[in-house]
Amino acid sequence: MKKIIALILTFVLLLSLTGCVGTTVVIGECTCPEGSHTAPEPTVPAEGALKTGLSVSVKISDSVSATADTKGAAKYDITLAAVTVDDKGVIVSCVIDSIPATVEFDASGNITSDITAQVLTKNELGENYGMVAWGGAIAEWDEQVAAVAKYAQGKTVEQLKNGDIDMTTGKAKDGTDLSSSATIYLAGYVYAIEAAVKNAKHRGAQAGDELVLATLNNTKSSTSATADKAGNAQLDADITLLTKKDGKITSCYIDSVQAKIGFDATGTITTDLSNGVKTKNELGEGYGMVAWGGAKAEWNEQAAAFASYVTGKTAAEVAGIAVTETTKPADADLSSSVTIAIGGFQALIAKAMQE
Repeated sequence: MKKIIALILTFVLLLSLTGCVGTTVVIGECTCPEGSHTAPEPTVPAEGALKTGLSVSVKISDSVSATADTKGAAKYDITLAAVTVDDKGVIVSCVIDSIPATVEFDASGNITSDITAQVLTKNELGENYGMVAWGGAIAEWDEQVAAVAKYAQGKTVEQLKNGDIDMTTGKAKDGTDLSSSATIYLAGYVYAIEAAVKNAKHRGAQAGDELVLATLNNTKSSTSATADKAGNAQLDADITLLTKKDGKITSCYIDSVQAKIGFDATGTITTDLSNGVKTKNELGEGYGMVAWGGAKAEWNEQAAAFASYVTGKTAAEVAGIAVTETTKPADADLSSSVTIAIGGFQALIAKAMQE
């Protein structure tokens, strides 16, 4: 009798594990639309060491010269993507942001913008970016890219590019969950994520660490044109990707953008807007601190040394690093590899650790 009952229970169990013919079914999730079913791949929590990667893309091509009737404008839009990735190429966490900035000038080459004003990212602007209020969007920019970042988690780049986003139109495919939360052009952010994954390296991050992307941006170095000297519209953006856990930095990466657009005393832009703007890390020795400034190491090498030095430290410990009056390192261990001013780096880390 017991054997008969056991056989019946086994038969019932087999029936409960069977969905559409020829498919593997997750119990309670099979709806078998139109006689077919694709079982979702199980999400396996990441374990061990993770890579961190950052991509930075600078767009200046929307800039325009001044005319007698309209102001000129140096327009910047910097797209940022930060990721943690496991050794199989699976994206564990992702953050997307963008830095919009404009410096206006007139037909006499005089800057008319308030170059002392704070330059916020689109995530920091939130609803003040105005996509809902002024554009009638279903959600603000920060909410839409957050949906894309969340969608990327648990996927490889290949899966991301062949999923709910049509890479030809750049939009979310109709009828997908993503289409209900993100209606903006998404392909560019997919490529940004792809570049971040490609740049990812082991820097100390571990599964369970929190990923943070933070920037400090300003246009205060911009200058008006004169009869003898060209004007300069300049956006400076310091960027950090770091991971943290229990109040300590577990990995850190720092980069910077110094984007300059020149214009003359008639308000005509003189910079070739088709040329790409590289970050300081991308420029490497091309930034010229050694060749032209006599520095002991290039900016990218010194930034990397600082990032390595602060890994394992708390925000208070980073803020407490001894510096000179010009904010250069006074600590012997740090000053042996970093001779540039680090006050901006300390402020950047402080902001990231508050996020």
